[in-house]
Amino acid sequence: MRTIFLLTLFISANLLGADSKTAKAAKHAPSKAAERKAPEITLPSEAVEIAPYTYRYTDNQGKKWIYRKTPFGVVRSEDRPVSAQDVQKAQDQTARLVESTTAVEDGDSVRFERVLPFGKTQWTRKKSELNEMERAVWNLLLEKRAAAEKNSTSRVATKD
Repeated sequence: MRTIFLLTLFISANLLGADSKTAKAAKHAPSKAAERKAPEITLPSEAVEIAPYTYRYTDNQGKKWIYRKTPFGVVRSEDRPVSAQDVQKAQDQTARLVESTTAVEDGDSVRFERVLPFGKTQWTRKKSELNEMERAVWNLLLEKRAAAEKNSTSRVATKD
């Protein structure tokens, strides 16, 4: 038993010593990331501000760019038109959100509830301050309520 303990202690000491040697070697060797530094992006003087901290610019080749000022520097991305497929994906995603959200009237406000992968989330918003998605959920609920009332009144009329 004593030999196993000493053998384990000897092996772990060797492993720890090897780790410190490789760490020292890595400290003194220049890193490849430092050697390949990306060129810094600057905001062209002809860029036109289209929103706060967001600029549009067309270069000499006619390529359109969007520049954004961030806390980490200027970021550039190509300005591409939105395709019909992207629009359809956004509409499908909004439709799924609307279907998965429930709403309950609470006086002059509406309480929304949605089940997410990590649990249920709830929020309350005044009716006058609803955003586009919340308004769609609220209108869908009102339509369902009106359809249910219409069906219940037609059933009562047929029973008489």
